[in-house]
Amino acid sequence: MEKINNEVTDFTSRPTLAIVTTMILLIAMTILLTYFNVDQHEAAGIDKHGAATSAANVKVAGSTAPAAALPDFTALVKKSGPAVINISTPKGVRAELSIPASPGIAQEDPFSEFFRRFAPGGQSPHKFTGKSLGSGFIVSPDGYILTNAHVVYGATEIAVRLTDQREFKATLIGVDKRCDIALLKIDAKDLPVIHVGDAPELEVGEWVVAIGAPFGYSNSVSQGIVSSKGRNLPGDIPVPFIQTDVPIDPGNSGGPLFNINGEVIGINSQIDSRSGGYTGLSFAIPIRLAMKVKDKLLQHGTIRHGMLGVTAQNVTVGQALSFRLKRASGALIAGVMSGGPADRAGIRIGDIILKLNGKLLVNADEMVRTVAESAPGSIAKLKVWRNAGTIEISVKLGESDSGQPAQKLPESTAQPRQLGLNLHELRRELQHALHTEGSFLV
Repeated sequence: MEKINNEVTDFTSRPTLAIVTTMILLIAMTILLTYFNVDQHEAAGIDKHGAATSAANVKVAGSTAPAAALPDFTALVKKSGPAVINISTPKGVRAELSIPASPGIAQEDPFSEFFRRFAPGGQSPHKFTGKSLGSGFIVSPDGYILTNAHVVYGATEIAVRLTDQREFKATLIGVDKRCDIALLKIDAKDLPVIHVGDAPELEVGEWVVAIGAPFGYSNSVSQGIVSSKGRNLPGDIPVPFIQTDVPIDPGNSGGPLFNINGEVIGINSQIDSRSGGYTGLSFAIPIRLAMKVKDKLLQHGTIRHGMLGVTAQNVTVGQALSFRLKRASGALIAGVMSGGPADRAGIRIGDIILKLNGKLLVNADEMVRTVAESAPGSIAKLKVWRNAGTIEISVKLGESDSGQPAQKLPESTAQPRQLGLNLHELRRELQHALHTEGSFLV
């Protein structure tokens, strides 16, 4: 009997051990599977309740940093959109403007408004009548509005429409044609206003948003990134533009450019195009400059630009070697207006202005901007490179009647995709300065 009982005991203990072992393995597997599922849900951006978590917590393969969430502009548009207005000139525009020739773009084409400001070539007066459409934004609750000068220039009547469909007749307080800024006023109170940001704090690559009325479609929103800052454009425009890839079309002119915080950091002003359509290059006037112009227009009703009376160009590396400069910087004087401020002060063709009022000039664009911002009648102290040495010259600035301060020669007078050469006629004074008998500056 003892032997039988022992056999029974051994027989019953083996299954018990197997069952216990199996249960332990099942519990362990359950724990592992639960942990694995939680980890997978977190990686997929889902919390334990099945709700999506922030995309900012999703990790990018091969990177230890979390991926940035795509921006959501809905709150920005709801908050700032009501301060963006539509501008029209219902009785038409008739004006005399100097419009650069635009090969392939008819003057009546809606894109000509933008393209004319970039196209190479000569200028010819052009009279036109038509309906101008643009955008603007309210900068004070009592009805002051900023927009582009080219939107309202020459208008016989200016109409402003708000997002609540109210319409007002606007008064033109003043314009700065060179900076392409205009200040309007409507008779209204307690209006929504934009919040002004600080463009210098922008970083290349930041998200930006434009709100405007392209082709008359009011309060249309487009987005992009900052492509470059302090961009100098061909001609004598004294503005360090913000370059973006935000789609800008006719009707967007004068509208605000926002940063991701909903602060206005620029006024959408221009595009650069060879076809007449948007090609990924748009430019905005920094809001800090625009607000300075607004304050001057409020105070004086007009803008007075200083005038030096010269044309200048950037110094190339080759020219720096010829002039025995240590580096290619400053503004090379290529022309002096007879009887103008620079001529009376003794500035010559072939001089290179290195400093203006103690400020080192990196290129001719900085000279254009500095002169334009100076008051007529003020004294400009110049450090000039001449005959392989420096001299100091003081110039009493004149006033630019046409709104054109010191001029910068265009980078190219050749048509694109031709010979690949940029040619300027080489004047006798420059021939002497460069120690050459050549006829063209390449």
